[in-house]
Amino acid sequence: MEITAELTPDVAQLQQRIERFQTVRDGILAQVRQVIVGQDEVLDQILIALFVGGHCLITGMPGTAKTLMVRTIAETLGLTFRRIQFTPDLMPSDITGTDIIEEDVTTGHRKWTFVEGPIFGNVVLADEINRTPPKTQAAMLEAMQEGSCTVRGHVYRLPSPFFVLATQNPIELEGTYPLPEAQLDRFLFNTLLDYLSATDELKVVDLTTATKVVQVSAVTSAGELLEFQQLVRMVPIAESLARYVVNLVRATRHKSENAPDFVKKYVNYGGSIRAAQFIVLAAKARALSRRRYHVTYDDVQALVLPVLRHRILLNFHAESERIDSDEILQRLLAHMPPPKEV
Repeated sequence: MEITAELTPDVAQLQQRIERFQTVRDGILAQVRQVIVGQDEVLDQILIALFVGGHCLITGMPGTAKTLMVRTIAETLGLTFRRIQFTPDLMPSDITGTDIIEEDVTTGHRKWTFVEGPIFGNVVLADEINRTPPKTQAAMLEAMQEGSCTVRGHVYRLPSPFFVLATQNPIELEGTYPLPEAQLDRFLFNTLLDYLSATDELKVVDLTTATKVVQVSAVTSAGELLEFQQLVRMVPIAESLARYVVNLVRATRHKSENAPDFVKKYVNYGGSIRAAQFIVLAAKARALSRRRYHVTYDDVQALVLPVLRHRILLNFHAESERIDSDEILQRLLAHMPPPKEV
């Protein structure tokens, strides 16, 4: 038995859509590779998030090209890019926009006019999102979940598609405001951006210290990207594999009947059903990106860490023994391997 969406009766048209998806993905990577060196896994996860319609939290050291990567991807997608620099004095209205009073010079009448904030874009870079207080961070919650924002009781729809790609540094944590769990749960991935190899760093130096300026071009459009998101949802997944995902997420909860002993010892709270939904959706996009028309256990296992690492909360035992969420998840994958016959 398989869990799958209804497929179009026109198989030839469906095949063309799949080929176009793969062509666009290859084109995006080709354009981005003119600017960004290395970081294959990070780029793969960001593209999966875009094709799923999810948001991505990028954690990396300063100077690792987080902002440049997001801006370049937005340009190749042909989408409207907005950047918000989060600071301690940033207010919610600085993000969502605000109503102002305007006077008609001909009649003298005054009226409220809404001025859109930087959140009204297709790709919104929330730079150093942990530098601003929770009140301002919360201004992103409705936008990320509902695709809208509310100002003075009026609901304004955001452009579609809408992606939030947020960055945060793992250092200089003094004076920062960790994201609340409710907001972390809105991010499909927590992607870790590490240092490059020595060879790749040499390429970056050669690329960025010359006179040549690289110009990337758009390879797709907003409407086509929305079609790709629907195409991803049509990828079938076997019931046994979907059950494996659900059991894996349930095992991260220390009160679950199938939680291993190390989860009960170190984990306070595990992943919710949203984590299972995100793993399945991301696995579908990963399968299609690799020219497969069904989800495999490899797709699931490759995405467990970025989907779950920010969704499990560890207790003081883990902190005292310096055990992080990645180690817990790796032990969980070893504890719950795929069936041998697969």
